[in-house]
Amino acid sequence: MINRTVMFAKQHTPNSVRVVARRMQVEAHNARLRLTVPVVARCGYDNIYHCAVRKTASQWVKALFADPVVYRYSGLLPYDPRPYRWSFPQAFPSGRVVSSLFISHKRFQALPKPDRHRAFFVLRDPRDMVVSSYFSTRNSHAPMGDIPQVREVLREKPFKEGLLYLIDHHAQRGTFRALRSWATAADVDTVPLFRYEDLTGERQLEEVDRMMRHCGINIPPAELTDLLSRYSFSRMRSAPESAATTSHYRKGKSGDWRSHFDDDIHDAFVAATGDLVKLLGYPARA
Repeated sequence: MINRTVMFAKQHTPNSVRVVARRMQVEAHNARLRLTVPVVARCGYDNIYHCAVRKTASQWVKALFADPVVYRYSGLLPYDPRPYRWSFPQAFPSGRVVSSLFISHKRFQALPKPDRHRAFFVLRDPRDMVVSSYFSTRNSHAPMGDIPQVREVLREKPFKEGLLYLIDHHAQRGTFRALRSWATAADVDTVPLFRYEDLTGERQLEEVDRMMRHCGINIPPAELTDLLSRYSFSRMRSAPESAATTSHYRKGKSGDWRSHFDDDIHDAFVAATGDLVKLLGYPARA
């Protein structure tokens, strides 16, 4: 009942009201961190940038970096660009973990950044991204940006036609081009790529530790294990205060696209993305 109430409220609250409420929530959270969490180790970087495309567990990564444990071992406060109505190419405040930036590699390179900074990019099998995006956009994502218009189209179409429409929609929005831009970037050693499948799979502890250490954040193993337990997908799916119950954390299973792609959908996807799947290192369709 609580889940349904929260979901209804998010679906029917004007975007401007949600933005203000979210900004107040973020500022209150950061104030609590400053007042109640002692910093025992400071990160050597002024800013950290979490870059991604949508449907790559961006809300989950954001939650990790906003946790008091990360603040304790970094001294960096979380910064969510959306509530502050950030627009390219504005600079970000110093001393922040900026999460999430949905931009291409070229745009990220053009951002004004402090000399001491770290960045990383999270990718995912684009076929699973499309499927996840379909269910989220059609059923549960908060109505921001063009979500209401796309949702109306998806609800009018049968599933197959809806998925074909969404593939074309992502192609026109540049989602696949953004993925390609990061995969072919020359500075991949400086801005490493992390796979959604590794961050959420059996190698999660190892991969999240590698991601944190890349950012100059060294969390003791026991505390990192506790952190990941608090933000396990099973817990976040059932959290009553999270609209992600049926969207961001709907399923998350790698290879789920195989249950939804037929020949027509696969051909349309290849036409829209070319060799992107191979470039990203994911298996071809069997």
